[in-house]
Amino acid sequence: MSAADRLAELGIDLPAVSAPAGAYVPAKVYGDLVFTAGQLPFVSGVLPATGKVGDGHGLVPPTDAYEYARLCALNAIAAAADAAGGLERITGVLKVTGFVASVPQFTGQPGVINGASELLGEVFGDAGRHARSAVGVPVLPLDSPVEVEVIFTLA
Repeated sequence: MSAADRLAELGIDLPAVSAPAGAYVPAKVYGDLVFTAGQLPFVSGVLPATGKVGDGHGLVPPTDAYEYARLCALNAIAAAADAAGGLERITGVLKVTGFVASVPQFTGQPGVINGASELLGEVFGDAGRHARSAVGVPVLPLDSPVEVEVIFTLA
């Protein structure tokens, strides 16, 4: 089953590629790879939440951050497909790097970034299995709670 078929089966439409917030491109093809810039969890150009991930009042709950990581991965797929000339050219996922803006005592970054990893697995099947880093950081652009970048393979 193709990635497009899996997205349809999941009831997911690829979003429009978000405009860069700086002097860069959303994704870049190099040989048989596509490197995405860090993708934020934009929905129609708006962040669904801002702030730090953690447990407690005024913090972004880890379960919400997991969903935002899924959105980041979806935005990465859209950016890669756009740069590659179509989703059908993307054959798999090589590497994911996830950043979680979190309070110092929060150590659940891997669980948050599982949102991105699991979506990529759902969309690409075994070809979606990848190497990964999940990193806690003090702040991300626009005060986003999560940011994900992906390296995809091409046909």
